[in-house]
Formats: sequence, structure tokens, C-alpha cells
Amino acid sequence: MSLLSLPVATLGTPRIGPRRELKRALESYWAGAISEQRLLEDAAGLRAANWARQNSLGVTVIPSNDFSLYDQVLDTSVMVGAIPEVYASETEPVSLKTYFEMARGSQWGRQTASSSHGSGGYGAPAQEMTKWFDTNYHYMVPEFHRGQTFRLSSRKPIEEYEEAKALGFQTRPVLIGPVTFLKLGKSADPAFQPLSLLDELIPVYVEVLQELAKRGASWVQCDEPCLVLDLEEGARRSLLHVYDRLAREVPDVKIMIASYFGDLGDNLDTALNMPVAGLHVDLVRAPNLLGRIIAARRSDLVMSLGVIDGRNVWRSNLSTLRQQLDPVIAKLGRGHVQIAPSCSLLHVPVDVELETGLEPDLKSWLAFSVQKMRELAILARALAGDHDVAESLAESQSAVTFRRTSPKIRDADLAVRMRAIDQAMCRRASPFVPRADIQRKRFGLPAFPTTTIGSFPQTPEVRNARAAHAQGAISDEQYDKFLKEETARALRWQEDIGLDVLVHGEFERNDMVQYFGEQLAGFAFTRNGWVQSYGSRCVRPPILFGDVLRPKPITVDWWLYAQSLTSKPVKAMLTGPVTILNWSFVRDDIPRGEVCRQIALAIRDEVRDLEIAGASMIQIDEAALREGLPLRRSEWAAYLQWAVDSFRICSSGVADQTQIHTHMCYSEFNDIIDAIAAMDADVISIETSRSKMELLDAFRNYKYPNQIGPGVYDIHSPRIPEASEMKELIALARQRLQDSQLWVNPDCGLKTRKWEEVRPALINMVAAARQLRAASDRTSH
Repeated sequence: MSLLSLPVATLGTPRIGPRRELKRALESYWAGAISEQRLLEDAAGLRAANWARQNSLGVTVIPSNDFSLYDQVLDTSVMVGAIPEVYASETEPVSLKTYFEMARGSQWGRQTASSSHGSGGYGAPAQEMTKWFDTNYHYMVPEFHRGQTFRLSSRKPIEEYEEAKALGFQTRPVLIGPVTFLKLGKSADPAFQPLSLLDELIPVYVEVLQELAKRGASWVQCDEPCLVLDLEEGARRSLLHVYDRLAREVPDVKIMIASYFGDLGDNLDTALNMPVAGLHVDLVRAPNLLGRIIAARRSDLVMSLGVIDGRNVWRSNLSTLRQQLDPVIAKLGRGHVQIAPSCSLLHVPVDVELETGLEPDLKSWLAFSVQKMRELAILARALAGDHDVAESLAESQSAVTFRRTSPKIRDADLAVRMRAIDQAMCRRASPFVPRADIQRKRFGLPAFPTTTIGSFPQTPEVRNARAAHAQGAISDEQYDKFLKEETARALRWQEDIGLDVLVHGEFERNDMVQYFGEQLAGFAFTRNGWVQSYGSRCVRPPILFGDVLRPKPITVDWWLYAQSLTSKPVKAMLTGPVTILNWSFVRDDIPRGEVCRQIALAIRDEVRDLEIAGASMIQIDEAALREGLPLRRSEWAAYLQWAVDSFRICSSGVADQTQIHTHMCYSEFNDIIDAIAAMDADVISIETSRSKMELLDAFRNYKYPNQIGPGVYDIHSPRIPEASEMKELIALARQRLQDSQLWVNPDCGLKTRKWEEVRPALINMVAAARQLRAASDRTSH
């Protein structure tokens, strides 16, 4: 490599391993199959492999402390001692047991009245979880309170820096910046501002930086993605304040502030005035930002240019990037530039070369983490004038051109249909109130009707049968017979425990997005393209490369089979267009709104066929509607317009007597309650158990008229809640909404749980609803 080559940085890399080694180690540890020591050894092996991989690919600024056993925000909470009382540990440092209790909850925990998680004799629920900015990665929400103090409770950043150094890798440790960390948190006291704790928090960061400096760290990366948000003036002052103190108290460490996921906008002056040595910017999401930075930056500021997309899987045109960056480097000065991905590579799979089943032309369009690091190294050499990379540049340009002109990506008939979409396709025949009356008479459900969100446990037997079928070890007929037996067993059990509205269990589905994408034109799928969603939960996002078409019905036969087994209503289960879009790697050659409307037309056809077949309840899950919301409020209206329209395109073609359900995952609903109401679903189910029904405040304040199923069972934790605990949650819901609006259901689908957890939990849920009905009947009489 040329000595004049620019530094190549990564802000973070996938930690799950090329074949999900971390997932397997974690789940083995939780199951008691391996020891804590073995888990830690496996984790150390993954870190060592990550550092070695980056080094071999030409990365010269390698991160440490980007690895986590569960979540980097949880790691930060533990590092600074932000541990709610219900999990309080007498041990120092914080034990792995406490760490995983915060992440996953525990069946029996310390009783406490002061913690927002206090749960009497019910054990310790997991901390609240929500989406990391506008990604599909989840983080554990820190909890703060008045008078809180912090201390260095975990030396993980220091230990992992030393670990890398012992292996011969000089790394740049990564920390979540203190302002972003506080802004990501919550307090049980709505009037309390976590940023008021900043001066209590700073000494812990000072101590960490001092320890790193003693051990030879010259640079530290502080992630402050809050810089791309709409910040109040107090937050801007806080950013200037904290980095001024760090610069004064730890002068031997240079800090690289990392912003990503958007434009700095009106926070640009703040970012440029912070007394730090470097600033990373996302030039994929904000390509026009660089000109403003060049005009206003300090001459000594090192700029890390995020030029390779860290959020999507498409190959870059390195020739074009070289042409764009040559004059930029001339202005900034070669000694003041690093090149990098736009954000951490956590959000993309590890290595496209593991994919042996993709069509060669499609595969040539893709770049996963390994390929993106290689792209950066080639680009750095090209910018240094290395002519040996000319062939690589030409290959890159050819692949991008071929993709743009491929006949695989457009369909003329769909274009005609897209032009025919009008507002009439986005409206139900009647408003909600008359629809609800028709549906109430049709279904005759009791008060507080019980149901589940859709999926039931994907047991080892289900997964093994799916794998055996994929490998040809069992025939189509054998696999179909197995799935029908699982479906029938699940339906009988639901009837036995007294659920009011049933589901078929989705045993035939590998994933709520992948299952649909596999049967729609325009999607491609990987075998090893896994990314982390949270903890050991990994997903394989589909690759949406072309126009979306539905060649044939997808779910109708399975719904017909399930409904034939019971006289109770069985919900037909679909994934909505916005969720399919947001949980896929999406083409970037046309607007996202256009892609979403294409998917909506396909789902509309499926809804129509289900209704013709006799489905009376159809659930169209939009779990990811809010996570696609732009980070800047000024861009919300445009997104919500096409997102809501897409939902209504697929849901509005049914008769009044057909009940449309939808489901949304953890979200803050206050800001988008107008859009949720505009979706006009007859019933919406949401995740509320961890927030103790606080999320319903938005619906109460809005006077939301439609029906709601607030989750009373946290399915992200192995805990089994008692009926009395669920009754307490429903009581909190009744304080906010009318009884006639309320359904009773778990937070989310039960696919990831075990039957031995699900059975008692749902039995308790049904018991809680029955007890409430009985009490309500006594009161009314």
C-alpha cells in the first residue's frame, strides 16, 4: 500500500460473527450449556478475529469497544453505574448476571418501590428497549433519576483496548458520547431532564480517558449521533461544555466526534466549535454537508469522511467517489482527512462471499462489511495515486452501471398500475364508528377480548423440519403434513385455554418479512446475510433490488386450513408495506415512497383474496412504521404521507364488516398520533408492558376512537408474568382508555419464546381478562 494512502477508519463492525457465533454462544450460556468463562472466551475470539480481519483488509484506524455481548448502550449504562435499584448488585465490577438481568429480566428480583421497574413479587422486568435512531437495531433505554450519581463500574473499554494491544493492534476505542447517552435515557419523573446530570457523569468519562491514555491510546472515538437531531440550545451548550472539560482534563487524548445517520443542519456550528481533534460526518445521508464544513472548519480539524454506505448493501462507484474526493482532499489537506463508512458497519452483514446461492449478476452489485472495508482501502490507494487499483475502479463502475440498466429491476405493467393509484383507493367505505358497530354484531366478542399478535414458538423441531425441507431431506408432502400438525395443535391449545380470537401460529414462516419477500418478485435473499437486531436476535433482511409484484396468493391456503379447524375467528396475518420496506435492504435508484407503494399494491391484492376466501379479521403488521421516521422533524410530513397512504392502499379495499388489525413495536407515539389515527385500523396492538402503559397517554390525550390492544406480556424476556401482574397493567390501561376500546394481548409475536414460557404466560393472560370481566359485570350490576 502506498505510504501516501489516506487513513482508512471503521466506526465499528458486526460483532455477531460470520456465522452468528455470538448468538450461539449467548443462547448456550443462557441455557446453562456453557460456562461464563466459555462465553467470555468465545467473545474474545470474535473480537480478535474482527481486529485481524480489518487489519488484513487495509483498515488503518481500527476500533475497539465496538463489541458488545448485548448492546452498546447497555454497556455504557453499566460502565457508568446507571443501574436501576431493582438490579442493584453488591459486586464490583457489575456481574454478568446483573448485566443480563437488565437486558432480559429475571423471574425473581429484589422488591423495590423506588425503581420504575419495581414489580413487587414478580421479579425484575428487563429495561425498556427501543430503536437506535432510525435503524432496526434496538438498544436498552438507560434510566435516570434526580440526585443520581455515577461511578466507573465496568472497565470494558480499557480492557478491550489492552486486549487488542496485546494482540498487536493499536486501536481507537469507541465510547457513546455523554450527551447522546443522557438524551437516549428516560426518567420516571417526566419533569426531570437527564442532561442535568451531565456534570455528575463527566468525571467517569475523564477517568476512562485517563486510563486509556496511560495505556497508550492516542485517539478515542466519541459517538454523538444526537448531532443529527433537532437539538434544543441547552443540548448544544452541553456538547460544548463536556468536550471543553474533556479537552482540559485529558489533553493527551485526541477525540474524534462521530456523527451519523443524517445532516448536522443547524448543529453544524456546534460540531465545528467543539474543542476536539476530529469530526466524522455521514456524507451518504448528507452529501451536501461537506461544502459547508470546508468553508467553516478549523484548519487543524481532522475530518473523517463517511463516503461508503454503512446502512445498505449496494456496491459503491469508486471511480465517482475518487473524482468527488480529489478536490476535497486538496482543500482539506491530506494530513487532515480519513475515509470511512457513513456509520458503523454493525448494520450490514459480514461477507457477501459466504453467499453461494445468489445469481452472479445480483451478487456483483453487493458489498457487505468485508467488501465495504475493501472498497475503502482501494479508494484510499486511488486517492494516493496508486495506479495498481485501476482495474478495481473499472470493475466497480461496471457493476454499478450494469445494475442501473438491468432489465430485472423494472416492470412496465406495474408502472401503469402505479399511475392509477388515487385517493379513493386509500379510504374505507365508512368511518370507524359505523364499522365498529357492524363488527361488534358480527363477532359477538366479550369485553377485553383476548388474542395474540400472530406467531407461536419456532421450536427446534420446527426449525429442523424447515432446514430438512430446504436440504431436500424431507419431501414437500412430508413438510406440509408436519406444518399442518403444528398448526392444528396450536389452534386446539388456543381453544382449550379460552383465547377469543385465534391465530394459526405462522409455523410455515421463517421471518415476517422474508416469508413475504420470497413470494414477491423484486426480492433476493441470502443464507448468511445476518445482522443484529438486539442481543442474540439476528435477522436476514431481504434485498429489494427491483419492482415488486405478487405472482400468486401467499397466505390464503394457510388461513383457509386454520379457519377450517375452529368456529372461532382466526386472524389472517400479513406484514405491512412500510415494515417490509424498513426491514429490507432497499434499492436506492428510485424514491423509497415509490417502492413502498409498489409493496402496498401487492399486499392489497393479498387482502382482497383473503376477504374473498372468507377472512373476517386481517392483521397487517406495521411494526416498523415509526422507525422509518426521518430524524429531522421538517422531513416527517413527507414520510408520513406516503407511509400512511401505503398502509391505506393495502387495507382500505375491504367491506365494513371486515376488521383490519395492525401491530406496532416499541415506539414513542405522541409525535405521530395523527398519522396512526389516519391509518384508520379497526384495532391496533402495541408494545406497552415495559413502559407500564405510559405509551397509551398519547392515545388518551388524542382521544383516539378506535380499538387498542396494549401489550400486557413482555415477550422479549423469558419471565412468566402472573395474572395479577397483567391485571395491574390492564388497570393502568383502563385509566387511560374506555373499556370498550381495550383488547388483551402480548406485546409482540411469540416466535422467539419457548412453549414452556408461553403456555403459562398466556393462561395467566386469559385468566386476567376473565377476572376483569367478572369484576366489571359485578360492578355494572
